[in-house]
Amino acid sequence: MPKLLITDDDLHLRKLVLTYAQMEGYLCEEAENGFIALEKLRRDTFDLLILDIMMPHMDGFETLGELRRWSQIPVIVLTARDEEYDKLFGFNLGADDYLSKPFSPKELMARVKAVLKRAGGSREEAIRFGELCLEPASRTASLSGTPLTLTLKEYDLLLTLMQNEHMVLSREQLLQQVWGYDYYGDVRTVDTHIKTLRERLGPYRRLIQTVWGVGYKFEYKENG
Repeated sequence: MPKLLITDDDLHLRKLVLTYAQMEGYLCEEAENGFIALEKLRRDTFDLLILDIMMPHMDGFETLGELRRWSQIPVIVLTARDEEYDKLFGFNLGADDYLSKPFSPKELMARVKAVLKRAGGSREEAIRFGELCLEPASRTASLSGTPLTLTLKEYDLLLTLMQNEHMVLSREQLLQQVWGYDYYGDVRTVDTHIKTLRERLGPYRRLIQTVWGVGYKFEYKENG
C-alpha cells in the first residue's frame, strides 16, 4: 500500500488531504515544515511527497533542493502562487507535478495516482536515438553515456515523444498520455515541461520540435 508524506504548515489543509488520501487507501504521515519532512524521509520509506512551497523557516523549494541531493522520491508541489517562474523553478529542482491552491482534493488524488503509476515503471526494451538512450525497465536516461536527471513527468514526456517518433502530438494528447487522467488545468503545463526537458537535453534539445498551433514531435536524423 503506497505511503504518502503530506507537508504543509496549514493544519486544516493537511487534515483535508489526509482524509481524501486515506479514503483512497493510502497510508499517510504529516509534517508541518520542511525540517520535519526531511527528518521523516531520512528515517522512513515513503512512495510520494506532497509538498507545500509557502512555509516558514524552510520553504518547499529549499526542502526540495535538499531532498534531491539524496532521494528521487516523486514530489507533487502545492503553492498559492501560479506564476510560470515558480513552476519552472520547481520543475528544475526536481518536482514531478505542480498544483496551485485552491485545488480540488479529488484532482490532487488523481495526480497522486498518476504519478505513482508512472513511478512504477515498465519492462520495455531500451530506446536509442544516437547518443540518447532511455531504459524503461529501470526508468533511467543517459546522453553520451552520462546519466540524465529527469523528473517523472519529464521522463514520461520524453518517452512518449520518442515512442511516437515523427508523429505530431497535440498538447491535449500529451496531457492524456503522460499525465494519465483527464486534466482540467492549463494545457500550457506541457509547454513548461517541454522547456525544462529541452534544457536538460542540451545539444539534443533540437530533437523535440514545435509544430506551431498543434503541439510537438520527436524527429531524429542520423546525420544531424
